[in-house]
Amino acid sequence: MKRILGDLPGEVGALSMVAFAVAVGFGIVSPVIPLFAQHFGVGATAAGAVISAFAFMRLLSAPAGGRLVDRFGERSVLAVGLVVVAVSSLLAGFAQTYMQLLVLRGVGGVGSAMFTVSAVSLLLRVVRPDQRGRATSMWQGGFLIGGLSGPAIGGVLAGISLRAPFFVYAGTLGAATVVTVMALSGTKLRDRVEQGETVRMQLRTALRLPAYRAALAVNLGTGWAIFGVRSAVIPLFVADALGKSPFWVGMGFFVGSAAQAAALWPAARTVDRIGRKPAMLTGSLVAAAAVVVLAVWESLPVFLLAMAVYGAAAAFLGSAPAATVGDVVHGRGGTVVAVFQMASDLGAVTGPLVAGWLIDGFSFGAAFWTTAAILLLGTAMTLRMPETAPFRTTAPVRS
Repeated sequence: MKRILGDLPGEVGALSMVAFAVAVGFGIVSPVIPLFAQHFGVGATAAGAVISAFAFMRLLSAPAGGRLVDRFGERSVLAVGLVVVAVSSLLAGFAQTYMQLLVLRGVGGVGSAMFTVSAVSLLLRVVRPDQRGRATSMWQGGFLIGGLSGPAIGGVLAGISLRAPFFVYAGTLGAATVVTVMALSGTKLRDRVEQGETVRMQLRTALRLPAYRAALAVNLGTGWAIFGVRSAVIPLFVADALGKSPFWVGMGFFVGSAAQAAALWPAARTVDRIGRKPAMLTGSLVAAAAVVVLAVWESLPVFLLAMAVYGAAAAFLGSAPAATVGDVVHGRGGTVVAVFQMASDLGAVTGPLVAGWLIDGFSFGAAFWTTAAILLLGTAMTLRMPETAPFRTTAPVRS
């Protein structure tokens, strides 16, 4: 582990292990949720609502998660959030009605918001400014590897029982909670050690900073394009526009994930050694180029190439904006981090809805061009921000 971490603190490894455990469990249960919902005799819309309930409650409760972090600290909220998701998932496995399942998944979304906000806040506090890109990339890698592993395990478990994945998910979350309590309880928070007990940055102060606003815009585009449109629209594009089987959907996502994994470390080095601004520009522009290619050329080879480009862009978009937020809040800011996470969640919820409406009323091309425009909004705002990496500039971050 020491060779993998290099000069990064051990807490980064622990948080990455937590991310892996959460992601592998989520990957196990995600493909089963619609099928389990239909087990109660509901239609496709109601089955989809179970997935939306998790995302909606996660988005809605993020500000409260930030306030809890401000009041009780990152480690306590992280552990409680994991327990909330674990218990709600365990009970979901025992659900006897559709409404029980819907409510329990909504509760899980609340716990997920607590976990994400507190984990990112803690990650930004345990590393030096020149380590933030590598730290967030390693954290992102934990999610990526877990997300790749989970669905295959979930498919096997679903063949045994539609309830089994929920129980295994609860188990992986329980393991994540144990790691949190054992490995992070004695964490030394860098801003306390170096600056003393500083006051957390207020949201209204952060919103005055061009760099923070740019990070919000880029994270909105990330949620819209990477977590929303890529997940919801690409399967339809492959089936309807390309006329290919679901096998090629899986191949496209595999190519994208492989490219993202390969680009994680180069992206991290760019963020930490060259700067946050160049990395954010690279991620946004490359992702926009990928969706423009999909809008213009409808062919299988071009699709696979675009998915690889998409994945490489995701590596930059997963680390640079978070490092920027860490810079402007000096590692501290529960509510500020919560709003940053909300931007991505908002994009992930809104993107598929807008893209679906455009596909029904116009074409896949219209959906992809709109996605590119959202990404380019982040590019425009990034161009106006100062570089925030302390090793790149001595000018103040504030405008």
